[in-house]
Amino acid sequence: MELLSPAKNIECGIEAINHGADAVYIGAPKFSARAAAANTIEDIASLVKYAHRYYAKVYVALNTILDDRELAEAEKIIRNLYEIGADALIIQDMGITQLNLPPIQLHASTQTDNRTVEKVKFLEQAGFDQIVLARELSLQQIREIATQTSVKLEAFVHGALCVCYSGQCYISQALCNRSANKGACAQLCRLPYSLLDASGNIIAADKHLLSLKDLNLSGHLQELIDAGISSFKIEGRLKDVSYVKNITAFYRQKLDQILEDSGKYKKNASGKCRFFFLPNPEKSFSRGATDYFIQGRNNKITSFDSPKSLGEYIGIVASCSSRCVSVESDIEMANGDGFCYVNQQGSLLGFKANRVEGNNIFPSETISLPKGAKLYRNYDQVFEKLLSRKSAERKIQAHIRFAETDEGFCYTITDEDNVTVTIRKKQPKEIAQNDEKAMEAIRKQFSKTGNTIFEISGVTIMTNNAYFIQPSLLAEWRRELIELLELKREGKRLHTETKLSETTHPYPSQTLDYKGNVHNQKAKEFYIKHLVKEIANSFEQEKRNAATLMVCKHCLKYSFGLCPKNKTNNQNYLEPFFLLHNNKEKLRLHFDCKRCEMQVSR
Repeated sequence: MELLSPAKNIECGIEAINHGADAVYIGAPKFSARAAAANTIEDIASLVKYAHRYYAKVYVALNTILDDRELAEAEKIIRNLYEIGADALIIQDMGITQLNLPPIQLHASTQTDNRTVEKVKFLEQAGFDQIVLARELSLQQIREIATQTSVKLEAFVHGALCVCYSGQCYISQALCNRSANKGACAQLCRLPYSLLDASGNIIAADKHLLSLKDLNLSGHLQELIDAGISSFKIEGRLKDVSYVKNITAFYRQKLDQILEDSGKYKKNASGKCRFFFLPNPEKSFSRGATDYFIQGRNNKITSFDSPKSLGEYIGIVASCSSRCVSVESDIEMANGDGFCYVNQQGSLLGFKANRVEGNNIFPSETISLPKGAKLYRNYDQVFEKLLSRKSAERKIQAHIRFAETDEGFCYTITDEDNVTVTIRKKQPKEIAQNDEKAMEAIRKQFSKTGNTIFEISGVTIMTNNAYFIQPSLLAEWRRELIELLELKREGKRLHTETKLSETTHPYPSQTLDYKGNVHNQKAKEFYIKHLVKEIANSFEQEKRNAATLMVCKHCLKYSFGLCPKNKTNNQNYLEPFFLLHNNKEKLRLHFDCKRCEMQVSR
C-alpha cells in the first residue's frame, strides 16, 4: 500500500516524507498541470535524495498537453529527471511516449480520463506502470477495472474535486483563453451562477452551483483496498506545508491501523512516524467533506454557499452583541482564531478573534450574527503554531548485536528492511570491574542515533565477559556502523526501470474528437499506430463555439430534486436550463439521463 502526498515545493515534499508518505508527487520545471507549482531540477534532486533514504519514491508531474515545439524541451527535462533518480513521470500527452525516453516508469495522469475497463486495459498494454483513476468512480466500477487488469491502480482519497471529468474541461480555455490541460485553469467552477429555465424562471440565484465539497475517503480505505486500489493519493500541489503535514499524518495513521489489523499488507517505504500533534482534517483547508460517488450518487457533494474553506464546526451562536459573540460549544478556542458562518442570505462570512474568554469571542471588528447560527473555525491558531514547528519524526527501526571475537569485537546492525552491516574490530579486551555498568555503557552508546534516520529498537550483547570500553570509542564505532548502514541501504534500494516497447494494439475507439486532447504530431502518430482512423485536433488548437465545455457527474437537476428518476421538486421548469454569471456569460446545460451526466456548453 502506498500513501501518495502532494508537494508544491521541496519543503512540502520533505515534510510529506517526514509525516509518513510512501511517495510524493511534485511538478516538473515546466509542463505540469499546476503551472504555479513548478520546481527546479536541483530541488527535485534534493527531494529524491531525501525520499530514497526511506525507500520512498518521487513521482514528477509532467501532465499537460504539449505543442510540437515543446516536445524537445520536454524530452530534455525527462532525461534530467531520470538522471537525478526520479521514480516515475505522471503524464497526459501520449506524444511523450513517442519521444526518445530513458527507461523511467510512466504513470497515466487522471487527466487521461481513466474511467472504463477498456481505457485502463489499453494504457496497461501501452506500457504504463500505474494509472490514476477518475475521481467519479464507484467502488463497483473500481472493482470491475481491477479484476480485468493487473496494472497498479491509484485513487484520490482526499482534497479538492474538479466538477468536470479530469482532462475533459474546456470552459477555462473557451471563456478566458486559459487551458486547464496546459496548467492554467481559471477555476470558473468556483464562481457564483444563477440557474434559469428556458422561460427565464430563476431556480437558484447567485450560488456556487459548480463548486463541490472536498473529497474525504478516510472512512473507505479498506473498501478501496478490497476493490483493488494500491496507491492512495492526496490532492494538493497548491496547498501549503501545514496542510501537507496534517493530512499526510492523518492518512498515515489510518493506513497504519489497517496494516496492523490485517497483517497481510505492507507499506511501500520504511520508517515509523511519531507525531507531535493530533492530526485532524477539519483543521486544514476544507469546503466540507464528501465521499463523492464512491457508494453511488448522493445529494451531499456540493458546496453551493461558498468555495472557501469552512473548517471545523464549533457550535451554535447563543447571543451576539456588537463586541462579543457567545457560543454554545465544548471546544477550546484561542486568541487569533479565525471563524466563519453562513448568513441569512446564504453567504459565507468570516471574522478573526481578537480575544477569547471561555465561550465568549471578542471579534477584531464589529459583526452581527443571528442567534442559532452555526459557527465554524477555519483557522486554529494553536494548531497552526504546532505545525509551524517540528511536528513529526520518521525513524527506521534497527537492532544491534554486539559480540566478541578472538581478536576483539564484532557488532552488527540490521534494519527493518533486513539490510545488515557487520564490522569487526581488533581491540584489546579489558575485563570490567563493574559488570552491570559496563554492559549498560555499551547499550547506551549503541542506542544513540541523534539526528540520523534510524532508531535502535534493541541492543543484544553476546560476550563471555563484561568488558570496559571507552565511551568515546563506542561512539566512534556506532557512528561508523550507522553511516555504513545508510550507504548499504542505498545499494539495496529497489530501483525499477521500464523501457517502453512499441505497441500497436487497438485503442477502444476508432475515432477521437477534441476530447482526446491530441495537441501535437507525436500524439497523433501514437493513436494512428493504435488503429485510430479519425483524429480531431485538441480544443486548444481549434476554436469551437458550440462544443461541450464540461461533462460532469454532478447534476443540477438531481441537486434541486428535478431528476426524472428521483423527482422530489413539484415545480415544472421548461428546458433547456442555463447558468448565468454576473448577468453576462450564459452557459447552456444538457442532461444525459442515460449516462447520468450533465454537460455544459455555450
